[in-house]
Amino acid sequence: MSARPTDNLFVRYMKAFEDSTTHLGACAVCQAEEPCEAGTPVHERFAKLQDAYLARQKQQR
Repeated sequence: MSARPTDNLFVRYMKAFEDSTTHLGACAVCQAEEPCEAGTPVHERFAKLQDAYLARQKQQR
C-alpha cells in the first residue's frame, strides 16, 4: 500500500487555521472582533489560504 501524497496547500491551510484559532483564544482584542496588530497577519494568512483551498476544491468539481 502506498502512502497518499501530502497536499501542501491543505497542510498550510490547516496550520493557518490552528494559528488563527490559537491566537483568537488568547487575545481579548481579537475576541472583540477587532484584530490586534499581531493577530491581523495571522488571520489574514488563514483567510488567504482558505480562499485558495476552497477555490481549488471548486475548480476540481
